[in-house]
Amino acid sequence: MRTRSGSLYSNNGGEVSVGQKRKRTASPMGHSAVAGECAGGGRRKRLAGGPDYLDVLPDDLVLSILSKLAASASAPSDLLSVHLTCKRLNELGGHDMVFAKASAASLAVKAAAWSEPAQRFLKRCADAGNLEACYILGMIRFYCLGSRSSGAALLARAAVGGHAAALYSLAVIQFNGSGGAKSDRDLRAGAALCARAAALGHVDALRELGHCLQDGYGVRRDPAEGRRLLVAANARELTLALAAAAASRHPFAAALPLGAAAAAGAGGCPLLSDFGWSLPEAEPHAANQFMVDWWASRGAQAAAAKKPGTGGDSDGDGAELRLCSHVRCGRRETRRHEFRRCSVCGAANYCSRACQALEWKRAHKAQCVPMDRWLLAAANAGEAAPQ
Repeated sequence: MRTRSGSLYSNNGGEVSVGQKRKRTASPMGHSAVAGECAGGGRRKRLAGGPDYLDVLPDDLVLSILSKLAASASAPSDLLSVHLTCKRLNELGGHDMVFAKASAASLAVKAAAWSEPAQRFLKRCADAGNLEACYILGMIRFYCLGSRSSGAALLARAAVGGHAAALYSLAVIQFNGSGGAKSDRDLRAGAALCARAAALGHVDALRELGHCLQDGYGVRRDPAEGRRLLVAANARELTLALAAAAASRHPFAAALPLGAAAAAGAGGCPLLSDFGWSLPEAEPHAANQFMVDWWASRGAQAAAAKKPGTGGDSDGDGAELRLCSHVRCGRRETRRHEFRRCSVCGAANYCSRACQALEWKRAHKAQCVPMDRWLLAAANAGEAAPQ
């Protein structure tokens, strides 16, 4: 008996040898045997009249999926790619629920890429109730674009929603009277905002409130409680740094004891040296990084366009407005002499005590030289000069 394992196989009544290439038989209608295959490029289409599974899904389920995507997006392009997929996703991707869930990474606009569409995107997210977008756009408008009222309104909206960084930024504005006159400073309001942000676990707010309690700045002086808050700020920063190091690829290489880190020449978070650790400094917030890059680019442009005998960017009286000396802050004065100077050298300017404490242990401790030493050195140089 001949079986199917033999050397011949039937093909619609005919026989083909093993190894012979089998050809497709044309259908009676003259189309390919594979449904939907195009004769030109070989691309396959959905069966005519077949189900479109995306259209079957209800809108609320698709919105839930898009919201999850927005919350986990690592770049703005992740959200934009959804709008380019199809008409339905383009419509549902513009829903307030999607913009309200946009992640912080997707809102991290670069200063070099700042444009009107970028501002509209942040404004759309802020209008949808995204607190992070309110904070970032508020900081950009208040400190970079000069729109004090709209920037402060956005920061206030984020603060009302419980955004810790917005609460702390409003506290700094109250401490300095930013956007107004020196008489507009409200130390008690600044301390209250700082306490609220500290209760939410904001490290800089904890540190600022600790210094306020130690100095009696806006609150009743309590050195013991102030010191406790400073230690709590350092401890929380250490916890966050260790958690970030544990999530990295090389957790033990990222977290070194102070002696080992110093021997390896690795830089670390300066205030954690109180605990015997040296860990990489946390990345600055997207708003602070934007302001740092913004003023760096504006400074380079001003230096290139500056002519001899002309002043820099000022408020009209010829005095240049200063930046906070902490390299990761990015805040700039809104009026002359708004920020406090270093009481020893007078060369560094700080928007807050938290920035002063960070920059002191980071770099300024080695750079700070008392003014009387400068004057003495200048006098000695003048006496030693040949007559």
